[in-house]
Amino acid sequence: MSYNVQPLRTQQEINDFLFCLRRNKNADRDVFLFLIGINSGLRMSDIVKLKKKDLISSKNPRIVEKKTGKTRILYLSSLQDLIQEYTKDLATDDYLFSSTKGGHVEVNTVYQMFQKVAKLLGRDDIGTHTLRKTFGYHYYKKTKDVATLMEIFGHSSEKITKRYIGINEDEISATLLNFRLGF
Repeated sequence: MSYNVQPLRTQQEINDFLFCLRRNKNADRDVFLFLIGINSGLRMSDIVKLKKKDLISSKNPRIVEKKTGKTRILYLSSLQDLIQEYTKDLATDDYLFSSTKGGHVEVNTVYQMFQKVAKLLGRDDIGTHTLRKTFGYHYYKKTKDVATLMEIFGHSSEKITKRYIGINEDEISATLLNFRLGF
């Protein structure tokens, strides 16, 4: 079975996803996790381990990515009001996305949650990378700056970045939309 995780390409798809998350038992946590994901481009393995001190340490906090070991600057100034509201009752060392079993929520738990949302939305292309891909897709659509996006993602080529966020498929589809021969 081929499993191809896709970004949420429209504001309506984002809104629909949020609508479903808001009906979860831990809606505040799940919505905040989603918004951090689509606004940062972080991998889920880095998101789930975030603590309050990671986001409030400075205007542009830095984290060390689990997969690459590289330091990454988070540009979340547009989310400061949301971050302040969400973290106001948390201790400095608290995980942002705590599990009901203690510690932080696991990546697999987020995946299972997203699969429930995907089922409600009638989709089979949702996974934990959907948030990272959604960030990349919308960043590219807004800026057309694939070089900077490549740097943010730590990819080695623009081709890899465009394929990762599903832009190649969109561009090919658009160019072939009205392409007809022999009629």
